[in-house]
Amino acid sequence: MKKLFIIGLVIGHSFSAQNISQRLEAEIKRMTSTENMLAANMSFYVADEVGNVIYEYQGNKGLSTASTQKIFTAIAALDKLGPAFTFKTQASYSGQLQNGILKGNLYLTSNGDPTLGSWRYEGFKPENFKAKLLAALQEKGIKSVNGDLILDDSYFDMQTTPGGWPWNDIGNYYGAGVWGISWNENQFDIWVSEVKAEGSGDSSIIYTAPFSDFALINGKLPAGKTSVVSGALPNPPLVLGNEIKKWLSEKGIAFSGNILTYNTEKIKGREIAQAPANNIFFTYQSPSLDKIIYWFLQKSVNLYGETLVKTFSRMKTKNSSFDSGISELKQYWKEKGIAPAMINFADGSGLSPQNYVSAKAEVQALLYAQKQPWFDVFYKALPTYNGMKMKSGTIKASKAYTGYHQSKSGKKYVFSMIVNNYSGGNINGLMYKVLDELK
Repeated sequence: MKKLFIIGLVIGHSFSAQNISQRLEAEIKRMTSTENMLAANMSFYVADEVGNVIYEYQGNKGLSTASTQKIFTAIAALDKLGPAFTFKTQASYSGQLQNGILKGNLYLTSNGDPTLGSWRYEGFKPENFKAKLLAALQEKGIKSVNGDLILDDSYFDMQTTPGGWPWNDIGNYYGAGVWGISWNENQFDIWVSEVKAEGSGDSSIIYTAPFSDFALINGKLPAGKTSVVSGALPNPPLVLGNEIKKWLSEKGIAFSGNILTYNTEKIKGREIAQAPANNIFFTYQSPSLDKIIYWFLQKSVNLYGETLVKTFSRMKTKNSSFDSGISELKQYWKEKGIAPAMINFADGSGLSPQNYVSAKAEVQALLYAQKQPWFDVFYKALPTYNGMKMKSGTIKASKAYTGYHQSKSGKKYVFSMIVNNYSGGNINGLMYKVLDELK
């Protein structure tokens, strides 16, 4: 009887797997026969919780991932840095401090904290940073600065955006670059009330470049209301420097020097001293990485992904270039058993259309994550769409979903679905109909 029972279980499991496979196959055939998919490419892969293949359609095919690329960066960050990792920002000074008068320069430096001045974190908002910095100045007894305020943004190199990012993205808030010193997630808002309006949605595009002095806003805004357009700051350290100057004035701390940033002066051909290793009187810790990863995946903050990629390389080799960071990320996943041909990364966030990753590779990454002690952190950070815990990705004519789902029968699935070059506007509905078979 025991043997018959075991055989029955095996037969039941095989029937169940075959059944879901057949249903997925039928839905894929329906989807690929639609007009939306006439010129499209797709990679689709479904496994059970231990990695057994349930169904695949061109699972090895590399396609543009859009923001599902973020799962690779998030998992690597939790593994390499740990959920408790924090970035830090410090204030120091050069010269002599006598009777409250600093006869030297005031410095601010950071190891690239992308959350500095962010509005997302309780206790870490702009006003919190301001209060703590001013309190440190007061405790140190600095009442006057007879020197310059220097924002030492030299921790990362001067290339702030990956080479594969489109020009019509990098001036917008989601295309904010990576700087040694960040502020307000390196974005700004413009309230626009008197423009030629057309349509019902915001289709404006901001064109600007790192270190630029101007920006062009193009496109259309909806009529009948004031619109807020968000763009990428072309020089966040300089913006923060001007904020600090205002704070000093509000606090009654005299300051008559210049506001300088290390990399801006370097562009002008002037080398200035980096922040001194001594005379540090203020250290500010960022929120922990588990909280950063939550917003990274929930709100798809591209800045966080690219900062983490640079951090991987900067901490290991002192090289903070994007190329070095991407090589480090790819090597990490190669060591986890993913075929290099299936992870042709171009950035850490998915904004570049030059990312080519297969659905199978995404599933392999998710399978690895669920075995790690920090998995709950990662799982909690994944958004919910269509009643399923999964990361979405959207760039021009590309849509992707990857994540986990438990069916009503208790069966657990790990999946990835990537579609490129589709047409029409109902691709979500088509993809959801396929994924609904996992419910």
